[in-house]
Amino acid sequence: MPPGKVLQPVLKMKVDELFLRWLSESSTQALLRDCLQRIKVPGRSPGALLAPAAPACKPGVLDGLGVPSLAPASTALPLGAASSPRSGPHARGTRRSTGTRAVQAKKEQPLPPAASQNIPAFYFPRGRPTDTLHVDAVISKIEHTFAQFPHERATMDDMGRVAKACGCPLYWKGPLFCSAGGERTGSVSVHKFVAMWRKILHNCHDDAAKFLHLLMNPGCNYLVQEDFVPFLQDVVNTHPGLAFLKEASEFHSRYITTVIQRIFYTVNRSWSGRITCAELRRSTFLQNVALLEEEADINQLTEYFSYEHFYVIYCKFWELDTDHDLLIDSQDLARHNDHAVSTKMIERIFSGAVTRGRKVQKEGKISYADFVWFLLSEEDKRTPTSIEYWFRCMDLDGDGALSMFELEYFYEEQCRRLDSMAIEALPFEDCLCQMLDLVKPQNDGKITLRDLKRCKLANVFFDTFFNIEKYLDHEQKEQVSLLRDSESEGPELSDWEKYAAEEYDILVAEEAAAEPWEDGYEAELSPVEQKLSSLRSPLAQRPFFEAPSALGAVDLYEYACEDDDLPPS
Repeated sequence: MPPGKVLQPVLKMKVDELFLRWLSESSTQALLRDCLQRIKVPGRSPGALLAPAAPACKPGVLDGLGVPSLAPASTALPLGAASSPRSGPHARGTRRSTGTRAVQAKKEQPLPPAASQNIPAFYFPRGRPTDTLHVDAVISKIEHTFAQFPHERATMDDMGRVAKACGCPLYWKGPLFCSAGGERTGSVSVHKFVAMWRKILHNCHDDAAKFLHLLMNPGCNYLVQEDFVPFLQDVVNTHPGLAFLKEASEFHSRYITTVIQRIFYTVNRSWSGRITCAELRRSTFLQNVALLEEEADINQLTEYFSYEHFYVIYCKFWELDTDHDLLIDSQDLARHNDHAVSTKMIERIFSGAVTRGRKVQKEGKISYADFVWFLLSEEDKRTPTSIEYWFRCMDLDGDGALSMFELEYFYEEQCRRLDSMAIEALPFEDCLCQMLDLVKPQNDGKITLRDLKRCKLANVFFDTFFNIEKYLDHEQKEQVSLLRDSESEGPELSDWEKYAAEEYDILVAEEAAAEPWEDGYEAELSPVEQKLSSLRSPLAQRPFFEAPSALGAVDLYEYACEDDDLPPS
């Protein structure tokens, strides 16, 4: 810390707390008592304790209290004389020397031969290797497929057949085409594609490793947001469920940005901004990519690709973004759901606790990409990412635990808002007892992220402290019914899916009510197209992203990738 700089109040309080905790440890007190006893030994000065360790004191030798034994350099004796009773007047030095000799004698014993050579390989970061015969069979099938194309060159339209020859899902065709250099020349030769695919088959042995290798930049072993753009642009261009978007090119980048944020929200569990092969393997993303081929209705793929979900998210953002500069400030965000979220929580969101980049700190605004994360977390507080999202916001001092002070800090505003509504607020002590019974933390006096993830009613916990509307809804229900809802089995819709379905129906009904019924009105017109036509004109006045290439490589929201997890503020 620079000289003269005073610790912030919260930080100083945390430092004092950690010092007192260290001082109260039994091992610390035993160490201090031992040091005091050594100081009081006749003929030994206090400075001897601070002198450099004697050569005979080995780093790994510990005394009975678990601390390194200290001896003056002048009393160090050869190892052979240490066991003699005449070596010194103090028995402590004799026991220490004997222990040193025992440790050294143990080290001199011959080690057994290493058996690691007999242990078969069990760690395959790129999947378990397959035999060469399988690779040759796949290459032969690919060459046979290319032989059917003019000059043995495949265009983007032909890549669907090539993807099936490779044994890949249909919508891998875009990444396959780009990885072989097709976006530069407009077509791919059989020799170049076979060389590329043979290299992947030799180095990558499962779908996650292959997909990551196809999308990632050279020299990387992870995926960033921009890597998904060509793949998703191909989905927008060719999926039958998005055919109505072909004529509305200004909406391509909005949809792609939404899907990318949902991918990172669900898959990037480390919050690093970089999706690794292990994270991709643990997620269900590749299964959803395979379902794109089987499911013609894109709205059935609710985890990532649903257009209805994008429609709801973007309409909510558009309502808050009154000046339509594609950025919203804290006052805009506070209007979400009729000011349901507390002011203190809005301030925490804009503090950088759950956002990336410097725009929030400099301009006090968040982009559409940040809003996607907010809305997903606000409307479904049961998912792991949403629990982490709100935990980071409530953890004011960033110590990895929610203290009673932090809970009271957020609950104070809830009490004031309830009083303004002429509703008697529960005293904080009573509310705290209820929340502790709800979460059942492992350690007294604090609630950790692990406690909340283990609790099945994390949504009730969070809403109690910063969402007044949902808090009142929970109060009207009994805890038994809440727990029954959380434990229901079967294909139950998530809180986000329920919210998106309800909001989509409301938006479509509002649009239908606003449109006058005229003769000749096409009753078969999709509600999505109705809303699209009404939004297309005002949205087209300002481009959302630039599209520098024919593949729609849009410039996404500035997203600074860090090696470490996003630290809570």
